[in-house]
Amino acid sequence: MAEQQPNQVQVKINDEILKAVYANGVNVAYTPEEFVLDFMTVFPPAGIVSSRVVMSPGHIKRLAGVLSENIKRFEEQHGEIKAGIQNEHKFGFRTE
Repeated sequence: MAEQQPNQVQVKINDEILKAVYANGVNVAYTPEEFVLDFMTVFPPAGIVSSRVVMSPGHIKRLAGVLSENIKRFEEQHGEIKAGIQNEHKFGFRTE
């Protein structure tokens, strides 16, 4: 019997997303159906949400596992990551 090849998914990225955005903060909110991650760039006294990602609880749990595993690998290669100072800012959102 021939070996089965795993399904391959071709993923495209457009130029606008390829540019990336900087974030130095994240706000996490959730409902029973989804997690909302608002990545923001904060330079007091102001900040702006630079990207919003909405994921199912199952996907967010897999993301947490993947991040944990990659942090472990990174630290094995480069040494412990220092967490830095926790931001004490209270964030409030407004629309323009």
